[in-house]
Amino acid sequence: MHRRRRTALALSAALVAAAPLLAACGSEAHPGAAAVVGGQRIEVSTVQAEVRDVRDAQQASPQSAQLIKDSGQLGRAKLYDLIVDRVVGRAAEDAGVDVSRKEIQEGRDELAEQSGGEEQLTAMYLQQRGVAPDQLDSAVRRDILVGKIATAIGATNSPEGQQKLNEAFTAAAKSLDIDVNPRYGAWDDKKLELGAYKAPWITQVSQGTEPVEAGA
Repeated sequence: MHRRRRTALALSAALVAAAPLLAACGSEAHPGAAAVVGGQRIEVSTVQAEVRDVRDAQQASPQSAQLIKDSGQLGRAKLYDLIVDRVVGRAAEDAGVDVSRKEIQEGRDELAEQSGGEEQLTAMYLQQRGVAPDQLDSAVRRDILVGKIATAIGATNSPEGQQKLNEAFTAAAKSLDIDVNPRYGAWDDKKLELGAYKAPWITQVSQGTEPVEAGA
């Protein structure tokens, strides 16, 4: 169990910078809501609060100018994270897996050790994934769940395993009937994309000893 958890979490340290984030556009078709997922609203104010947390953390970083330049507009990326949290949660329910608070803390401790300390860990997540320090537990929880889902459904470290994992996420996304405000772009269940944005980690986590690189 510990080996599988470390395998899933070790991916975080190897991630390259996410694809450039695109500006929001389109009309205001969902007043007050950025998206509706599984019948539950994700408010625009919630997305904006997530963005502010990241921007505040970036401003406090010695590399603030570069971080802000590299991350572009964060609204779409943070909405993507909020949607994918729910997609992964549904896929976890379907697979019969869950994660405890203890597992989150253990996973975070392992990542901190691998990264050279808590400060280095939070800096890595901020730089590579646009995650503010107070959003870190949520990101770690999602990583653990993805690893557990992969194990539960037998998604091995191979292109076939990644396809099987993506199929589980696609089924979960379809069941949630995701409806996104056009200003953030259109959600694609099959590609797990919001507009042209897709975080690389979601297609790279499996239970083998090494992550398979996207496009490999």
